[in-house]
Amino acid sequence: MEQFIIRGGSPLVGEVTIGGAKNAALPILAAATMTNDIVEIENVPDVKDTRALIEAIESIGVRVQRTEDSVVRIDASHVKNHPIENESIKRIRASYYLIGAMLGKYKDINVVLPSGCDIGLRPIDQHIKGFEALGAEVDTAHGFINAKAERLLGAHIYLDVVSVGATINIMMAACLAEGKTTIENAAKEPHVVDLANFLNSMGANVRGAGTDVIRIRGVQKLHGTRYAIIPDQIEAGTFMVAAAATHGDVTLHNVIPKHLESISAKLSEMGCRIHESDDMLRIVAARRLNATHVKTLPYPGFPTDLQPQITTALSTAGGTSIVSESIFENRFKYVDELTKMGARIKVESSTAIVTGREYLTGAQINAPDLRAGAALVIAGLMAEGFTTIRGIHFVERGYENLPAKLTALGAKIEKTDSERELQKFKLKYA
Repeated sequence: MEQFIIRGGSPLVGEVTIGGAKNAALPILAAATMTNDIVEIENVPDVKDTRALIEAIESIGVRVQRTEDSVVRIDASHVKNHPIENESIKRIRASYYLIGAMLGKYKDINVVLPSGCDIGLRPIDQHIKGFEALGAEVDTAHGFINAKAERLLGAHIYLDVVSVGATINIMMAACLAEGKTTIENAAKEPHVVDLANFLNSMGANVRGAGTDVIRIRGVQKLHGTRYAIIPDQIEAGTFMVAAAATHGDVTLHNVIPKHLESISAKLSEMGCRIHESDDMLRIVAARRLNATHVKTLPYPGFPTDLQPQITTALSTAGGTSIVSESIFENRFKYVDELTKMGARIKVESSTAIVTGREYLTGAQINAPDLRAGAALVIAGLMAEGFTTIRGIHFVERGYENLPAKLTALGAKIEKTDSERELQKFKLKYA
């Protein structure tokens, strides 16, 4: 069984380069199939989720090449429009992005229902509402979503809740609809803006991304482009929190500090020093962290995808912290694993009360989902002794070369798949 083994207690010190945003790469890869021309996408992270989506689009005839490091070349001129049911696509939530992309281009798509991390209800009713407003008939049966339309017509769509996925899906379909579409109460996340910029580089007409009203004027077809994906806000935030939790000094390259303002502000409250420049950010944590209160909110609020990481860091902060989760109701599943390491966390409904202690201790723990897995890696780096983490396939869904990047910062971490390798690591760092 593959697992991470960590010898904790070393501060992270040095420099790390952040990769492309997984949450932007997935819809952009899907949107690249909306033209028959060649599309080249730079800064694509090589993680399990992007590999799964690439396998899925290859299964319907899309030709995909990695032409150089982090660059993917896509030729969708030979697509066979038939059900997308590649086995790997069932394991990631992003499969639903293919609905908006293919509905816009072919007016008919059949995709297996998505899965992904079990962190709470993530219904697709707002996606369906948007597709139906554009004139599509949508049906779910036998584990598939089928959407088809004789023609798509622009519409005024008000989302009942702020939904990143629905905003992205409707935006893609509307690009090739007739007339003007307005999406109100739209999500404002950086990857929504990145997708809009990508679509515009292909000849779409999308305005207002990054605000709560997006306006799209449909075009007849899209053309090829070469485009670079934005840096990963969540990977950057994870390294920021890891630096703070281990009392380290880490400089992050290839970041957009504007996207990290909510994280920087909260870590500053906790006693860290933050230094920014155009595409660089340095975080220094010279002393024990302060307790604070955190509430997750849609962007530009504190991201739910960094809640497990910062809660873990607060487990050794001075005083009592309160962490409120307003996005996903099952996001505290990792707390049971932290308590095995000595953390004092009490969860009441959607709130965690964290009483900081001096240190955590190593234990054998299991990652319940992607971001919780990253948080448990941080816990292992903080803890005294050895920590083994199982379920690392979750972590590999969204972090590229995580052990190597952490090792370059002075962490003692390896990926092992046998008891012999585990014991060898322990002897090395005993």
